[in-house]
Amino acid sequence: MADDDATQPPARLRSLVSWQVNKVNIAGRRSTGTRMPATGRADFAVLAALEEYGPISQADLGRRLGLDRNRINGIATRLDDAGCIIRATDPSDRRRNTVSITPSGRRYLDELQAATDAAQAELTTNLSAAESDQLRSLLAKLLEAHPGLPG
Repeated sequence: MADDDATQPPARLRSLVSWQVNKVNIAGRRSTGTRMPATGRADFAVLAALEEYGPISQADLGRRLGLDRNRINGIATRLDDAGCIIRATDPSDRRRNTVSITPSGRRYLDELQAATDAAQAELTTNLSAAESDQLRSLLAKLLEAHPGLPG
C-alpha cells in the first residue's frame, strides 16, 4: 500500500454521496472561516433574507432560516447594534418586531458576499463554470426531495 493510500478512508465510505457532501461542507466552512468573522455566515444569511424579502418579523425570519427564536434574536441584536438592521414594532401586531436592512447592512452584505464568492471559488477550483452550475443544480434537486430541512 502506498503512503498516500494509508490516509484514505475505505472506498465504500468515499463512495457515499452523504459522506462526500459532508466533506465538501467541511472544506467550505474552513474556506469561509478564513475569509470572514465567526459571525459572518449567520450575518450573511439574515442580511440576504432581509434584502430578498424586505421587512419581516423576527419570527418569520427565523423560520425561513431554520433558526430558533433565541438565535435569531441574538443575531438581530448584534446587527442592530452595528447599524446593519433596524428593528421596529410591527404596526399590525404590536407584539411582534419586524427587522429591515439598512444601507450600512447592505454594504456589510456586499463585503460578506465578496468573501463568500472567494470561498466558493476556492471550493470549486477544480470545476469548470458549467460543472459548478451543474453541481448547484444537482444539489438543489437533492434538497427538493427533502423539504422541511432547516435553512
